[in-house]
Amino acid sequence: MDMNTEQKALAINLDAGRFGTFAEIGAGQEVVRWFFHAGHASATVAKSISAYDTAVSDEIYGKAGHYVSRERLESMLEYEYNLLLRRLDSTRGEKTAFFAFADTVATRTRTDSPGGHGWLGVRFQTAPRSAPSEIILHVQLLDNVTVAKQEALGTLGVNLIHAAFFLNDKPHDLVAALMEGLRRTQIEVDMIRLSGPAFEGVDNRLMSLQLVEQGLTDATMFTASGEVVQPSENLHGRAVLMERGAFRPVTNVTWEMLQGAQRQFLSSRKPGTAGPAAPPIVLMEMTLSNLVTGHRIDHGDFLARAAMLNALGITVIVSNYDRFDLVTSYLRRYTKEPIVMVMGAPTLVGIFDAQYYAALPGGILEGLGRLFQGDTKLYVYPMKAGPDAPVVDAVSLPLAPLSHRLYWYLLESGQIQSVREFREEQLHVYPDDVLAKIQSGDKTWESMVPAQVAEIIRSRGLFGYKA
Repeated sequence: MDMNTEQKALAINLDAGRFGTFAEIGAGQEVVRWFFHAGHASATVAKSISAYDTAVSDEIYGKAGHYVSRERLESMLEYEYNLLLRRLDSTRGEKTAFFAFADTVATRTRTDSPGGHGWLGVRFQTAPRSAPSEIILHVQLLDNVTVAKQEALGTLGVNLIHAAFFLNDKPHDLVAALMEGLRRTQIEVDMIRLSGPAFEGVDNRLMSLQLVEQGLTDATMFTASGEVVQPSENLHGRAVLMERGAFRPVTNVTWEMLQGAQRQFLSSRKPGTAGPAAPPIVLMEMTLSNLVTGHRIDHGDFLARAAMLNALGITVIVSNYDRFDLVTSYLRRYTKEPIVMVMGAPTLVGIFDAQYYAALPGGILEGLGRLFQGDTKLYVYPMKAGPDAPVVDAVSLPLAPLSHRLYWYLLESGQIQSVREFREEQLHVYPDDVLAKIQSGDKTWESMVPAQVAEIIRSRGLFGYKA
């Protein structure tokens, strides 16, 4: 039976074996309020604090570059949890599992935007005097009215604490429980990290996928080291070079497309006054539709692709964006710097098909306007249908008459460019052919992928590899 927010708070209050601290900054004490409202709060709440003033917050938790940040949240959890143990472990530690909940929130981030965001986390023991585990979230607050954001935050915080205590052995259910009593139009959870003994064996890259798969967010990100990040942590003020695909596997063509585009992009940038322009952040993006094998998403297959991309030193985005213009809109939430999307010529043909934008009232004109917002360019890698077929590049691309006129305007303005560096002898190699060779035991696949990709496929037996 589903429980509402008040029932969850009461269930925790009636659990005599849990006791903890609530520290909340920014949107009021919206989470602990539920525990007071539900009754029996004295059995759960050791302390409630709102260090709202920056000088007070700095005095307690130390200085932070940003007050609504992962850095501030982690310092709050560390300080409050350790203080709780120092004060109470000797008197009630044998029978009590301690916890510290913290959040730091801005209900409004800019005067021209009604949205807000925040960081929430809970550090908790699963049993008395056990080593602590931890869950950290980043959330976008989407309501227009401040009080509505506060109410949504309170519900999310109770959901988080309840799920940490009662669903820590079921990570999939834990993610789903975060949105109970909430609508996606109110809340977006775009980052989650689970750590500690309660989550031993949990891969946070898979938890990132769960956020997208279960509809808590449209996109999530993890770095080459496998560390999940909130997009603004990596994208803020950065130029972006992105390639989208299934990457099953990464072939020489896939990799050289990205490398050639990166060199071309760097050579085109003008040095700043302080020296050469900073290199772009390089991303590879997989959509949910890319991840479906058969009729479902195979989580093992997803982790295989993630491991391969991470081995190449690439930051990965997982999204549910089928159209490229949605990707531009997503990236523009975090950066105003140049965006370059590199793609093969067949993909570009699809982008200039009017049916691609059938869901938009303005059709292809609206879609292309969104796609090229800001300084956005498409770099096009040539293709060949076969070993003896002609090379098709950005100039010789076959398009419908109306699309052709739009296309040539963008080509002549430099918003669409051909990738100048390519190896013609590899252009007819496609990932499906390479995958078939991997699974059949035909060793010629090894010459069709980068050396580090071949090594990780062999060593981990990825994609049905047969020796």
